[in-house]
Amino acid sequence: MSASGPRTFTPAPGAAPLARMVLAQSRMEARLMLRNGEQLLLAIVIPVIVLVGGVAAAGRIGLDLDGHRAVDVLTPGVLALAVMSTAFTSVAIATGFERRYGVIKLLGSSPLPRHGLLLGKILALLNVVALQLVVLVVVGLALGWEPTLAHPLRSLVGAVLAVGLGTAAFAALGLFVAGALRAEATLALANLVYLLLMAGGGVVLPTDTYGTASALIQWLPSGALGEAMRSALVDAVVDGRSLLVLAAWAAIGTALTARTFRWE
Repeated sequence: MSASGPRTFTPAPGAAPLARMVLAQSRMEARLMLRNGEQLLLAIVIPVIVLVGGVAAAGRIGLDLDGHRAVDVLTPGVLALAVMSTAFTSVAIATGFERRYGVIKLLGSSPLPRHGLLLGKILALLNVVALQLVVLVVVGLALGWEPTLAHPLRSLVGAVLAVGLGTAAFAALGLFVAGALRAEATLALANLVYLLLMAGGGVVLPTDTYGTASALIQWLPSGALGEAMRSALVDAVVDGRSLLVLAAWAAIGTALTARTFRWE
């Protein structure tokens, strides 16, 4: 007791501001992703194999890339592939098993709203994706990649917008799948979609290499992300159409997740 009399403690119950909750969630998500060595290794190793193997094979099969060197076209596509692998496949699988083991249920009992969970995962993803891109850029440069320097600011803006919107779109779609299906079904579907989009979704190779199917592929989130990255890093152009497609997929995925996501 002090000389001025006893002090009283007045509790102030209530949730923290949304921004603080989202930041706390993003820090936790990032730590969990970085601790999962298998997922992180897979997300980096597969893109590296695709990049190295694609550059080595392009010359042998005579792949037509509109006069550009294979490494200059494949590197932006593999950067897009890395975004897709982490933002969609890893998020879907991890969230599906978090639901199965009751982790999401515990979060559902907290003041964190559904869109706050989505924002927290996206912020954590951006940190992990940044680490992936650094590794792949180093590998690309070692293979002789020469990104265009005609308009460096325009290239940077286009690439940053593509990575940001691509991460948002694929993360929202991954959460939609994880929130609507059981963990085993999520695991199978996420891997199947990843393989299909990697092979025929216009993410690694330009969409115009798919012939008549290119008209459809360019509207897929994978095709839009791949084209936006190639436009920025090969042609120094901000591909507004592809960025709008990614924004639309992000909005659709967010709306579907908000309506259908089940906490258990």
